[in-house]
Amino acid sequence: MTNNISRRFEEHQKGLNKTCFTYKRRPLELVFYQEFNDVNQAIYFEKKIKNWSSKKKMALAYEEYSMLQILAECRNATHSKYNPNTE
Repeated sequence: MTNNISRRFEEHQKGLNKTCFTYKRRPLELVFYQEFNDVNQAIYFEKKIKNWSSKKKMALAYEEYSMLQILAECRNATHSKYNPNTE
């Protein structure tokens, strides 16, 4: 989260923090950002997407909303859609 996206991107591009996720993935390309008026909403959103799979993050970044919906679907054995004992 930042209030200056250009500065923040440049920090990641320069690799100032060797322990950062983006350090070994340079050069970087900014493919998505979201502006928020409320800092609490920004924090909530950032924490939420950090737990997403890379496929789900890319679907969001490239506005593939139908794929995002598919990737967000629960697929574990206890879900009623996949549990044969539910009827």
